[in-house]
Amino acid sequence: MVSRQSLENLSEEELKAMLDKERMPRHVAIIMDGNRRWAKQRGLPILQGHRAGSRATRQVVEACVELGIPILTLYAFSTENWRRPPLEVQALLHLIEVTLRRERDELNANGVKVRHIGSTDGLPELLVRTLRETEEMTKNNSTLILNVAINYGGRNELVRAVHSIAQKVKDGLLQPEEIDESVISAHLDTNGLPDPDLLIRTGNEWRVSNFLLWQIAYTELYVTSTLWPDFNKKEFLFALIDFQRRERRFGGVSHVPAR
Repeated sequence: MVSRQSLENLSEEELKAMLDKERMPRHVAIIMDGNRRWAKQRGLPILQGHRAGSRATRQVVEACVELGIPILTLYAFSTENWRRPPLEVQALLHLIEVTLRRERDELNANGVKVRHIGSTDGLPELLVRTLRETEEMTKNNSTLILNVAINYGGRNELVRAVHSIAQKVKDGLLQPEEIDESVISAHLDTNGLPDPDLLIRTGNEWRVSNFLLWQIAYTELYVTSTLWPDFNKKEFLFALIDFQRRERRFGGVSHVPAR
């Protein structure tokens, strides 16, 4: 097995050549952790860390388009992030809105379909409008589905799904005995999409932080000490190479990811 140190000496093209195109993940999810630590280590304002993180986001989106990975889900702002200082929250949500406006023409030109997952409750009106405009602009694209998780929490998503299912039962549209895993999945924000094959977390934190709790039941986890602003295409390729070394069992026989 090739060591991480050996991989670091290879170019992006050499790393890409190591990948089996038939075993690429269909859906990659990322917990983008480390923006604040990155800024603190450099004696910079926290917002500078978030800005640097947005550049890393661009690189990963570009890599998914180049490699033919069809679905990418990014954890941009969690339901727990509201607990941060109000000025930081306001600045971060503004940065997300500005970044979407700046990038959406290029995303659209590259065939990226943007979807918001999470709740719009409490989000700034301008951000919600920008999300809806971007979703409308890119709705017919098919190269990459980019799920942007803003004001998202896995438990909140499940509560919203239960409310919706309960209302259908109350209205006589659904019988309790008809509720199974497929019904629950159909009421989640990721309805219609396969579950993630790979979940990447940067910043060397070993927890899932309330992200896609239902969907990651059999997802492969990859944790790196690299902070999100330093995560680039090579780091993404390291994660994909590691993913392809694994045997996926799903509680039973081994399984090779299908396209």
